[in-house]
Amino acid sequence: MCFSASASLVAGISLCTIGVAALKRTKGSSERAFALIPLLFGIQQITEGVIWLTFSHDALLLQQTMTYVYSGFSHVLWPIYVPFAVGAMETVEWRKKAIRGFWAAGIAVGLYLGYYIVTFPVVAEVVGRYIVYESPTFHLLAVMTLYLAATTISCMFSSHAFVRMFGVLALGSFIAAYLVNSTAAVSIWCFFAAILSLLIYLHLRYRKLGGFSKEAPFPPVLAHAG
Repeated sequence: MCFSASASLVAGISLCTIGVAALKRTKGSSERAFALIPLLFGIQQITEGVIWLTFSHDALLLQQTMTYVYSGFSHVLWPIYVPFAVGAMETVEWRKKAIRGFWAAGIAVGLYLGYYIVTFPVVAEVVGRYIVYESPTFHLLAVMTLYLAATTISCMFSSHAFVRMFGVLALGSFIAAYLVNSTAAVSIWCFFAAILSLLIYLHLRYRKLGGFSKEAPFPPVLAHAG
């Protein structure tokens, strides 16, 4: 499973490799922010791998530092960065406007969560098989709604099928993570969302196959896989 130092580190290194490959596939500056997502997720997963190691090596200062780094990714970066990256690629005007609205929501919730991360201590602890990051403000309904709107629903307004697929699967995986363990949902979901970022590479790799119809729900390369 993903909930260990070794699994997080392996996932992180793999995602960094995918991220580098994705960056090499970009065709212009508008795609670079989106292509960076797997690499950023890889760094986040490596950070969590280090946090796992600190529990067995009594490295409290390193643990606290990495906890803040991880929380910066999970709580602040993603709600701001994801709609920005998706919007940068968009060419259909009404879709671009909609994504800008999600970006505004992401900025608001990211800054709000960032304020609480700086103001109040963030604590990471192992509960069962998971790392729990104590951040009660994240679980407020309004905060969680805006966060998910920015990080997942914004993707569903993209012209690109793999991007829409990422949004749908990311939202579904969050719901599943929350049902499995609501207190550890951040850690569980971030891992699966990181794995889903493989779709970003597929978006860049298969754009020439006509897999990115503005209206088709899924790319033909997958729709005809059976």
